[in-house]
Amino acid sequence: MTQETLNARRLLCPLPVIRTQDKVKTLQSGDILTVECTDPGVMQDIPAWCRINGHKVLDTRSDNGEYVIVLEVV
Repeated sequence: MTQETLNARRLLCPLPVIRTQDKVKTLQSGDILTVECTDPGVMQDIPAWCRINGHKVLDTRSDNGEYVIVLEVV
């Protein structure tokens, strides 16, 4: 299991989701990806993408205009 971080700051929809999808393709089942964003839409978009693609959202949080989603690749 590896832990990776994706910097998707200053990207607007749909780019954070596309970058997340591209990064997940390079990972293996059980790997953890932390996605750091500034677009508030990711709080709905990335969890929805995870549900559709079978990945697991472990945590979502926001602080001072930064949005973080932690997911497990399944």
